[in-house]
Amino acid sequence: MNTHELWQAALAELELKLSKAHFTTWFKQTFIVSCTEGDVTIAVPNSFTRTWLSKKYQRQITEALERALEAPVRKIGYEVELKTPDPAPVIFETVQKAPVPEYTSTEDLYGFSTGSSTPVQDAPRGNVTINPSYTFDSYVVGKQNELAHAAAQAVAMRPGGTYNPVFIYGGVGLGKTHLLHSIANTILRNSPNANVLYVTCEHFTNDFIQSVRSGRAKDFKDRYRNVDLLLIDDIQFITGKEGTQEEFFHTFNTLHQNNRQIVISSDRPPKSIASLEKRLLSRLEWGMLVDVGAPDLETRIAILESKSIQKGFPLGKELLHHVADRISSNVRELEGALNKIIAYHQFKNLSPSIESILPVISSLESSAEQKTVSPKEVIKTVTSYFDIEVPDVLGKSREKRLAFPRQIIMYLLREEMRLSYPSIGTELGGRDHTTAMHAYSKIHKLKDGDEKLQRDLEVIKEQLYTGA
Repeated sequence: MNTHELWQAALAELELKLSKAHFTTWFKQTFIVSCTEGDVTIAVPNSFTRTWLSKKYQRQITEALERALEAPVRKIGYEVELKTPDPAPVIFETVQKAPVPEYTSTEDLYGFSTGSSTPVQDAPRGNVTINPSYTFDSYVVGKQNELAHAAAQAVAMRPGGTYNPVFIYGGVGLGKTHLLHSIANTILRNSPNANVLYVTCEHFTNDFIQSVRSGRAKDFKDRYRNVDLLLIDDIQFITGKEGTQEEFFHTFNTLHQNNRQIVISSDRPPKSIASLEKRLLSRLEWGMLVDVGAPDLETRIAILESKSIQKGFPLGKELLHHVADRISSNVRELEGALNKIIAYHQFKNLSPSIESILPVISSLESSAEQKTVSPKEVIKTVTSYFDIEVPDVLGKSREKRLAFPRQIIMYLLREEMRLSYPSIGTELGGRDHTTAMHAYSKIHKLKDGDEKLQRDLEVIKEQLYTGA
């Protein structure tokens, strides 16, 4: 077995164990350079991949190689090499870009200072909306956002490189915008003359419509296609806007062909954005897809501690734990709770304690707990999310495109509203209660092992309770 056959065998096993997105992201353009007496050297396209593989996938790689070799692997090393050896075939088809500077050590990737004490002095050309306080140093990293944070750092240090575009998705208030601004601030700090443009999808759409109405299409194209870095927030709002999608498609192509960095955020992955053109969908999935999940308790405590110190109102560990335990939805709600606690205690001239913050926290229960929703709102939110019609989902058709959203509606009516199974059946067009029981059981079991379903449910509930 030669090195190419060995790596193909190992990749086949790794592909079964990892999600498609992670496998494609981390193992494309990799190959074995040498394998001698249990020492294996793997070529990777850049230092970011080298760091991530050694940190996150070393055990899985070792096990896959040992099974392929039927012998122990003593040591695995990595070296950066962009060119795949000849005559071994390339494992993944990729678009070859112009050479760009490469990192020489892990320190190059992580060893830069982006502290908020060094604000960006000048707004980037054509853009005045980048927040200088949103930096990597002020972004608290946990298990749920670790990959997105690392990817954003790599892009900021090597724009237009391996990961282009980067698509960051996650629920409301989880820090996606913070990451986009952090990338912009880092690039501007390192290259003050860089042409950086941050806009929301709504702003992009309005700019495009205005350019068409005023006959200034060239000005629009010059503004968006001559930047070094384009950051677009909330791209999910491009759905249904055919003209805007067309223009964004051509803008994307121009920037990508010129090795200009594109970073996009959304509340859902590309495939879940309704009515998205297939050619645009393929572009959005070209680069790196990373998700941002809701912070766990430890991360929420760290976020509160960091922000309380920034605001000059540090709280003790017990108080931080109490607040973080009660406010669990997202970072935005955490900061809102902290702001109200600070304002209350400063106004009353009180030192914070468990007893004094309790009434404040009680008034800040999550919007999901405060808002009462109706079954019709649940049905409307789910059908809108999946881009289907309400009468269709209430009808008798068993098409998969209707059956699965219908099951999700039944699950949410039971899980969120505690409706009885007969009541759920009635709301869904007079179906039998056993149908509702089966639907709830199915979704409940599937969601534990299906990341996409978990994300879909999370976004649907956010839209249901916040109107986002």
